[in-house]
Amino acid sequence: MVSSEELMIVAGIIDYQRRIRELRCEAGWKILSGKTAKLLVNREDSEAEEIEPDTAVFFAAMKPDDYYLVDTEADTDAARRWHVANRIRNLDVGVRERVLAYLRENVGRPVFGEELAYVADDAGDWPRRTRELRTEYGWPVATKTSGRPDLPIGVYVLEEDRQAPEHDRHIPDSVRGQVLQRDNFACCNCGWSHAIWNPSDPRHLELHHLHEHVRGGQNTAENLLTLCTVCHDGVHAGRIALGFG
Repeated sequence: MVSSEELMIVAGIIDYQRRIRELRCEAGWKILSGKTAKLLVNREDSEAEEIEPDTAVFFAAMKPDDYYLVDTEADTDAARRWHVANRIRNLDVGVRERVLAYLRENVGRPVFGEELAYVADDAGDWPRRTRELRTEYGWPVATKTSGRPDLPIGVYVLEEDRQAPEHDRHIPDSVRGQVLQRDNFACCNCGWSHAIWNPSDPRHLELHHLHEHVRGGQNTAENLLTLCTVCHDGVHAGRIALGFG
């Protein structure tokens, strides 16, 4: 954690915050502000429930104008996303719609929470609106605590530009996380995991109801199974027969 006072001394200018924005938006450095960090550990956002206690305490202790470098590698795609974010920020729609529009412009690419905060025009409820895209509207928005443990905290990925079927949209995040952990974050049919993801095979993980939801199957860990999108589509199309459940 680096304080604003330290950065002002090092920069030698009062307008150091503009330089931080340039590092974020033009050079692609993932620099988290204390303001965003506090939103990430806000208990109204379910993502906060899974953040490691030490990290939660660290983020909660940050002042709004403290800063934290999340990753030691810069994102070379940042400049393009900055122009996209500027355009979407000015759309005359709600926060949730702007966040979704930005994620859909970056399908499969990790985007930083600070970017979503900017797109949301600094509306304080953007983490909750982003979570709702997954938990209420079925968009596969993954984070470190919801299916992508390889991601840094505060990074979001829209894994595919399609919504989940209606009956799969209301699985509680706590149950989703329990099932993914139980199944070792891998497809129970073919063994695919995000560790072997590549751009030519952009699948991701979904949960499948063993006893169909339309026939009374519940959103419980016992009735859910982790499948990759290829196998999940195959099961529903009748091309794949699961040997269990």
